[in-house]
Amino acid sequence: MKKKIVIIGGGVAGLSAGIYARLNGFDAEIVEMHSVTGGQCTAWDRKGYRFDYCLHWLVGTRMGPFNDIWRETGVLNNDVRIVDHDVHTKLYDSDGREFIIYTDLNRWEEYLCSFAPEDAAKIRKMCNEMRKSAFLQPYSDPPGLRNPVKSVTSLVKMWPIMLLFAKYGKKDCNYYFRKLGFTNKTLLGFFDSIYGSRDFSALAFIMMFAWFNQKNAGYLIGGSLPMAQRMTQRFTGLGGNLTTRARVNKIIVENDTAKGVILSDNTRIDADYVISAADGHSTIYDMLEGKYLTKKISYAYRNWELFAPLVQVSFGIRRKIESENPVQAWLVKDQMIGRTKTINGYSIMNYYYDPTMAPAGKSVLVMRYETQWDTWKDITPDEYKMEKDQIRSDATAILEKLYPGITADIEVVDVATPLTDVKYTGVWKGAYEGFMPSSKNMMDNINPFIPGLKKFYMAGQWLFPGGGLPPAGQSGKWAVQYICREEGKEFSVR
Repeated sequence: MKKKIVIIGGGVAGLSAGIYARLNGFDAEIVEMHSVTGGQCTAWDRKGYRFDYCLHWLVGTRMGPFNDIWRETGVLNNDVRIVDHDVHTKLYDSDGREFIIYTDLNRWEEYLCSFAPEDAAKIRKMCNEMRKSAFLQPYSDPPGLRNPVKSVTSLVKMWPIMLLFAKYGKKDCNYYFRKLGFTNKTLLGFFDSIYGSRDFSALAFIMMFAWFNQKNAGYLIGGSLPMAQRMTQRFTGLGGNLTTRARVNKIIVENDTAKGVILSDNTRIDADYVISAADGHSTIYDMLEGKYLTKKISYAYRNWELFAPLVQVSFGIRRKIESENPVQAWLVKDQMIGRTKTINGYSIMNYYYDPTMAPAGKSVLVMRYETQWDTWKDITPDEYKMEKDQIRSDATAILEKLYPGITADIEVVDVATPLTDVKYTGVWKGAYEGFMPSSKNMMDNINPFIPGLKKFYMAGQWLFPGGGLPPAGQSGKWAVQYICREEGKEFSVR
């Protein structure tokens, strides 16, 4: 009989694990708490408009190991159109000064040198370090399964970036900007407002721009929901079993071996292996009842900084709102939106480049801002309704100031809060991308297997500081690779 794998969570990590499980001859069942798959890679429709919650850009749209995963899992095919934006974000500070982040490093270097000519040498050094980071290529195979010869070859090719790892692997952006020695106060103010106001990894900052410069981090027309649907169709088309509207309460463990799961209605699903692609904290502390805590896991959940939860206010506008930039951000401190006093301001995304998001002649604008989990964790139902109403009012007022007269053309306003995210995905404290990549953890990760617990693996963005879709998809693949090793099977992607 075929060995069975039960996978907790039907997000990108769970779907990836399910697809690779079927490709390698396992029976696979995904158990998803929501009515649809995708997890946080999702969108919802309101009166003909589509409001996307996740996808702004996807690493691996052109080449590399992530590209292989996206093609193997059905995310990318010849029919998926990819847009590579010229501008990443256009920003404004509290004094109305503008600052542009270009995706092409040559163009951005030229712009920055004209913005702060006195810092030209330092700007060129920063951009050159960003170019060097293009030598970094993620491994195709997980630790312990890598071909030694290929690993050595890869390390030789990555030598330029290894020096950057040594210099900045445990440093934050604040250190990096001071080390470069920027003297233009306006330039330093923008960098500090975006990346230097928290412990954000200098290495993550440097590497991010190489992906854009390579045109390897494009936007998929259609956004998040079709992406998740393509993965789901790939899984079910391979014969995978999908169970939705089912929450796993407990992972069955007998003699330190995972044996299956128990759902909230007491249904038992037996399996030979369990992969949890659900929220990491819920997996460890609830489904496993905290019985298999390691020092590493315990330390991470106590000490690693989380991504701040988000509020998203989506607007359906019955006219075209023209724009040359996909995202604009206002770095305004102390702006009150509902109960939240902004620290890093707010952004507005204009989906003018994706015709699937709004009916012809209409527009979708999406406002996002960071909030504090403490604002939401104990809110009562009545307070919650009032807060959403206040957010709707405050956000509309901000939009009216930016686009005078727009209020009359607003057809739909949709407010999604951290509690929305928790309700549908179970994400801990509303931290939509898990652990912030910081000076403390950028060179670290959480192992997908737990010492002392057999036949069990974890997958998902909580394993990797910085989170996101690519490591989620990769972790699902890696979990099945480890299971194939246990079973003495040669791993296959066909």
